[in-house]
Amino acid sequence: SGALCFFLAASAPAALVFEKTELDLHPELGASKVDAVFKYENKGDTPVHIKQVRPSCGCTTAALAKNDVAPGEKGEITATFNIGDRTGTQVKTVTVDTDDPKAPQTVLTFKATIAQLIDLQPTFVFWQANEAAQPKTIMAKAAKGANVKNVEVISSTGDFTAKVEPGPAAGEFKIQVKPKDTAKPLNATLTIKPDASPAKVYYATARVM
Repeated sequence: SGALCFFLAASAPAALVFEKTELDLHPELGASKVDAVFKYENKGDTPVHIKQVRPSCGCTTAALAKNDVAPGEKGEITATFNIGDRTGTQVKTVTVDTDDPKAPQTVLTFKATIAQLIDLQPTFVFWQANEAAQPKTIMAKAAKGANVKNVEVISSTGDFTAKVEPGPAAGEFKIQVKPKDTAKPLNATLTIKPDASPAKVYYATARVM
């Protein structure tokens, strides 16, 4: 009967109930941060104390208006994700510790899909040893809705030059990369800065093999 008692206790409903424990976010293009708002309600008949709210990484902060939730009271936990130069799909969690014996811990998850301001094709250009030192092209395409008028390209070494020309369509740019010579192995990082706000930086690589 001991196992049965445990089963009954474990299946009793938690007092603090979250409207959703998973959120799917699509921040605006160029946004510097995005907020995930998790709404909760104390559906039990005793107060719940939220001990702490722990984000999975330093790029996320979690704010709580108050730690004590009375029966019937509603509230929310806001997790703010600092996008920085991250792109693609980012999955973050926030762990909520409470004194509710039925649910001492709840993990809240949010997925942020971050659009790239520009797409580079390819991100790597190379020349074989002693190949003709002809320019190779990297296409930079601005995302839909991005107001990119110009792109600046800086080579990490003087061994390569990079010249930007307008592409075939608006928001497209041809980056012409050329090595000084191909007699010896060379390597450079190209820093690509679109003139959009907030400023984001992209990288490509040029190499003589």
